[in-house]
Amino acid sequence: MRWDNLTGKADGAGGTNGAAADGPAALFGADAVVTRTFDTPEFRGITFHEVRARSILNRVPGASRMPFEWTVNPYRGCSHACVYCFARKTHSYLDLDTGIGFDSQIVVKTNAPDLLRRELASRRWTGAHVAMGTNVDCYQRAEGRYRLMPGIIEALRERANPFSILTKGTLILRDLPLLQEASAVADVGISVSVGFTDTALWRTVEPGTPSPGARLQAVRTLTGAGIECGVLMAPVVPFLGDSPEQLRATVRAIAESGATSVTPLVLHLRPGAREWFTSWLGEHHPHLVERYERMYAGGSYAPTWYQRAITRQVHELATEFGIGPGGRGAARRTVVPERPADPAPAGPAQLSLL
Repeated sequence: MRWDNLTGKADGAGGTNGAAADGPAALFGADAVVTRTFDTPEFRGITFHEVRARSILNRVPGASRMPFEWTVNPYRGCSHACVYCFARKTHSYLDLDTGIGFDSQIVVKTNAPDLLRRELASRRWTGAHVAMGTNVDCYQRAEGRYRLMPGIIEALRERANPFSILTKGTLILRDLPLLQEASAVADVGISVSVGFTDTALWRTVEPGTPSPGARLQAVRTLTGAGIECGVLMAPVVPFLGDSPEQLRATVRAIAESGATSVTPLVLHLRPGAREWFTSWLGEHHPHLVERYERMYAGGSYAPTWYQRAITRQVHELATEFGIGPGGRGAARRTVVPERPADPAPAGPAQLSLL
């Protein structure tokens, strides 16, 4: 496993402390890695690599069109095991498998809260918005054991620093009191990702996540507690989750959850994720392989006409059910162009959210 050559570029460009002028410093060294396994049902089959990171505030690459410049990612790899996850490619920078390895080899930055507190206190930090959940889910299963997010939220709250969180994890409700405290002093945006309500599709394509119903209940709890919460309706999966009936059922459920906004996003398949998704498709829906090859022949994104058609349908349904297509709060921070340019970094880089 390539720990030593993980430079600041590997996780998104050196944080506020800055890399040395004569070369970027490694994020962590091999001698700082502690590998653990836990023989409990929720962690069986998962290996955790505990590291002490040297930087936690990561700058989004300049070419990105995301509406934020800085991210915090306390984990690498994700036990949610979503077969389409764009972040799979990042595991190859560690010489780890982007398939099963991404789902079961989780890097944990155990010093993330203390490191963030130190970096936020730097005179060079200007209080910019910090986005979380943009690479892998910060409320994945590991968070139940390592409890990094409370300290991270507290550090941001202490500085009245604006932030947003995107998650599929209902564990975010554990930190509801902290989120309420933070929202009293800073702009806090929360988005929950629910691309569909089809339970059969969920069980195979997002096997490690809470059910769509459980996620929407989390939205209901958050909004009921005064925390604005939007829904990123992502991904809309072509030919499997995009029928008029499926879109209607999903938008209706989102509206009933009390979400402040709904923002649709069609499935995109970047290198690393594309291969794993195609393998899954061949196993579960072999009749769709050729259709996907045609649809994604032009690159990582579905054709513009298709994206626009889905967006139009979702917006019309949102209007029908009395929910804005994309308003205030976290959803505003996850809107992307219909067809952003595929990234072509010279080396490992922090991937943008979508």
